[in-house]
Amino acid sequence: MRYQPPAMTDGVRDATEQDDSAIGELLVAAFERTYARKMPEVVMGDERRAELRAVKAKRAIAKVWVYEQAGQVVGTVALWPAGAQRTEAWIPGAVDLRHLAVDEAHRGGAISRRLLETAEAYARRLAASAICLHVRRGATGVRRLYESRGYLRRPEGDLDLQPEVFLEAFALPLG
Repeated sequence: MRYQPPAMTDGVRDATEQDDSAIGELLVAAFERTYARKMPEVVMGDERRAELRAVKAKRAIAKVWVYEQAGQVVGTVALWPAGAQRTEAWIPGAVDLRHLAVDEAHRGGAISRRLLETAEAYARRLAASAICLHVRRGATGVRRLYESRGYLRRPEGDLDLQPEVFLEAFALPLG
């Protein structure tokens, strides 16, 4: 009989307190590396890093998932319910999707798709009217990802936080 290694965890699951540090570091690394390479004019400050690392506070408000592969957190996404504290959704009854990140070594596969499918299915179970999200102006790859899933550009939801950032709004109608 041939040796078979033990099965490894591989897939999307709810985030737990034990994942908080890994999620925070994944978010910081993913955002810093992406912006450094594709948008070098973007500088991430200590306040933004702290916000990304505040996963426990985020889990108290939002639903957070991780994609685990071989026992490691390699992806994450979060969904703020309609009307939640600190939501950026501008459509009544909509949920707010944020913080999609995949470890650089695991990009190009199906991890983003699986995380988005999970969040979108959850939003439908909540009977949300839509899923709202924001993309930093100039982040064309991320924009294409969302548009390929049916998210539509919705300028009325834009967040102009200049001089720091301009966030373009997108929504996926669920009705």
